Amino acid sequence: MEKIAITVYGPDRRGIVYGISKVLADNNVNIIDIEQTVLHGLFIMFIIADMEKSLIDFERLSDILRKKGEEIGVHVNVSRFREVKKAKKNLYVITVLGRDRVGIVRDISKILLKYGVNIEKTSLIARDKLISIEFIVDIGKADPDVIKRRLKDDVERFGLDIVIQPYSIFEREKRLIVFDMDSTLINTEIIDELAKIAGVEEEVKKITKMAMEGKIDFKEALIKRVELLRGLPVEVLEKIYDKIELTEGAKELVQALKRAGYKIALISGGFTYFTEKLKKELGLDYAFGNELEIKDGKLTGRIKGRIIDAKEKARIIEEIARKEGISRENIVAVGDGANDKIMIENAGLGIAFNAKEALREVADGMISDLMELAGVLRLKEFKKRV
Repeated sequence: MEKIAITVYGPDRRGIVYGISKVLADNNVNIIDIEQTVLHGLFIMFIIADMEKSLIDFERLSDILRKKGEEIGVHVNVSRFREVKKAKKNLYVITVLGRDRVGIVRDISKILLKYGVNIEKTSLIARDKLISIEFIVDIGKADPDVIKRRLKDDVERFGLDIVIQPYSIFEREKRLIVFDMDSTLINTEIIDELAKIAGVEEEVKKITKMAMEGKIDFKEALIKRVELLRGLPVEVLEKIYDKIELTEGAKELVQALKRAGYKIALISGGFTYFTEKLKKELGLDYAFGNELEIKDGKLTGRIKGRIIDAKEKARIIEEIARKEGISRENIVAVGDGANDKIMIENAGLGIAFNAKEALREVADGMISDLMELAGVLRLKEFKKRV
């Protein structure tokens, strides 16, 4: 099989693809691969074709194609193509996100070169000042866990966020997304706000920090913190909710996810009073939290029913997935602390949002802006090409 490579570029206009493909078809040259795009008004097309049954020779075909290009106002380059046999590819998708600046592609490609990672395809999209650069790469025989760890460390030094996922996971349509609440969908740690009013802020913050860093069992930490809230009037919960601020981009992101057909769940180690209100406000499909026991209009300092810790979060996700008929590979999980670790590990795509170290180690990637997630998931709202 005699193969040729054809490159076509020039100002975009109607009829370019037809003009070039007609020359090939008229001369019995078979197109076996083609890729075409338009960037800022510039038409670019690459073709691999088979000349085995061509009616004319290479030189004559090249001459006709170049003349056709001149006729329709584009440049056409033709060369003989010898396919290089490669070992089986181990494809991953690396999405780099952050504020746009000069040199991002250079910096990331240098890192990939350092680790022997071959870039197969690159695309770039932007939204306002945010940029998302998507690299499809072949990591070869390298250990994926080692590569992921090194890339996370190196990319973070440039002040950028990164998400790394196997191509087989990336190309599957995601259908369920699960969020943590405190310091993820909202800017607040609600139990700390309750503690301020109860006058036990320092005691609770100390326990919260230890729990988020994985230094103390979550159930034990929650029980101790809730005990400190005994006697708080229930009206306090309403006052706190009225002051809660959604994380920047949260409402917009949820709306975009709903338009894209996602089922959206909120699973929190926080409290049902707040998860239920957020569910209603944002139009979520599911919301789970811990229920504060209330008697005579005051908190008793106890939790009613099951306590939602890391294991329970993972179990609830499985429960939702079974009900909706969604496989693990089609689940996205987003959280910020040790209590989210199992759900992040078990999801098809686990994202750490401004997360503690315990979570960053197991996540597929880190983001620091919720709307970056729209770029990772290729939602239409992010896809303003630059």
